[in-house]
Amino acid sequence: MFTPTQYKNEDINEIKDFLRSNSFGILINQVDGKPWATHIPLELDLDSSGNDILVGHIAKANPQWKYFQEDAQVLCIFNGPHSYVSSSWYTEEEVPTWNYIAVHVYGTLQIQTEAALLESLHKLVDKYEAGSKEPVSSRDMSAKTMRQIKGVVGFEIKVEDIQATYKLSQGREHDHPKIISELEERDAGSKAVADAMKKENTDN
Repeated sequence: MFTPTQYKNEDINEIKDFLRSNSFGILINQVDGKPWATHIPLELDLDSSGNDILVGHIAKANPQWKYFQEDAQVLCIFNGPHSYVSSSWYTEEEVPTWNYIAVHVYGTLQIQTEAALLESLHKLVDKYEAGSKEPVSSRDMSAKTMRQIKGVVGFEIKVEDIQATYKLSQGREHDHPKIISELEERDAGSKAVADAMKKENTDN
């Protein structure tokens, strides 16, 4: 994706933390010569060799999986917080803009075995049940219930390139206090952008 130099984030540890916290992504490949996108959890993990991978699954009813090719690159998009930024918050006249965080991951895909799919589903459920008041475990579910995995296709994407854009009013640092205070009075997305701006200011 197009990322002006001042917005490019190359802190791989920060980006990986973002991917773990914003793992509901968009998987894109070509289906009949047209772009096809599916919104699904895509979990950052490591393969047996210690390489970064994304792990996911889609329904067999979704034709996208029939076009998975091991030598073809796919794109995964992860969206973070975003917010409109009013130029009324600036000390000098300027046009309004939009602050946001987005990460694009490119890689090649391999379909999982059923055993690998089952293990990845257990890990997925465990991750998101950890904060539940009464957590459930897919490991405790009946064979009848778990037969539903026959209806999905699991896959792993070997990560080959990560592009991260953190557009957080860089170049207007003198206006940050006002921008942050205004964002903190708006919706949840705006507040999250304010938090990201404060973190960037602290790190820098």
